[in-house]
Amino acid sequence: MSGDPVTDAGRFAVLISGRGSNMLSLVNAAQAGRIPALPAVVISNVAAAPGLAAASDLGVPTAVVDHRASANREEHDGKVLQVLTEHGADLVCLAGYTRLLSPDFIGAYPGRILNIHPSLLPAFPGLHAQRQAMEHGVKISGCTVHFVDEQLDHGPIVAQAAVPVQDDDDEDLLAARILEAEHRLYPEALRRYYLGHLVVSGRRVRIQEPDDE
Repeated sequence: MSGDPVTDAGRFAVLISGRGSNMLSLVNAAQAGRIPALPAVVISNVAAAPGLAAASDLGVPTAVVDHRASANREEHDGKVLQVLTEHGADLVCLAGYTRLLSPDFIGAYPGRILNIHPSLLPAFPGLHAQRQAMEHGVKISGCTVHFVDEQLDHGPIVAQAAVPVQDDDDEDLLAARILEAEHRLYPEALRRYYLGHLVVSGRRVRIQEPDDE
């Protein structure tokens, strides 16, 4: 993917484990025509994830691939990949998906997996990023959309949005404001992807407008 615009277009899948609010922001943007692609399928590793019903209500196919039914991560990811293939997904968006992806999964979608994380990476990777930010005493937090590689919250950064930390914030208040920023940032990053505006060179992702070509 290095050095060339990302031009894959068509059908994106979203992986969730819970309520799927970022999934809904992507699906709604696509169905409104703001993203030039269609949601192919929403997959969850949790059968009771509220996001599944929300996606179904919007007419998006859904699937459950329960990780507890697999002997290991590789077996589970193989089942997820099968569902992605069945639905013709050309891109995978992680949206509150609590599973680490195996190297085989990442290798099946090289440069075609996006994630959103509630911090300004590389600061505060992993779980409870908002709590980490509060405990560290930062004045600015935010969110990051990045390509996924084999390291946790590590791949090339596509876009970031800053969110100031207020003096009276607690973890929940900060998380709520960061989530609002995520709902704006993720659809815009996905739109840029499908318009072919993203040029990746090593760890750098450049936004290439048509006039830049």
